[in-house]
Amino acid sequence: MGYAKKVRQTLVIGPTGSPLTLADLPKPDTRRWVIRRKAEVVAAVRGGLLTLEEACRRYRLTVEEFLGWQQMIDRHGLAGLRATKIQQYR
Repeated sequence: MGYAKKVRQTLVIGPTGSPLTLADLPKPDTRRWVIRRKAEVVAAVRGGLLTLEEACRRYRLTVEEFLGWQQMIDRHGLAGLRATKIQQYR
């Protein structure tokens, strides 16, 4: 019957407006999470390059941590991801 198969994207537009592929994402052993890297991971999940589960496993994130990044982007833009500004935005 007509079951839709979920298609994985191979390219999404990143936070800077440039194309983003799996090879462009931060390395799985990333320890220093700057704004751009967080935004790239959020863009990859939103665009279908990675699933939420894959991103959390790959970067050793909790679902809550990832959703927090996503929420801060939605509320405050990329500046919301700045670690030094977290107290201001909450």
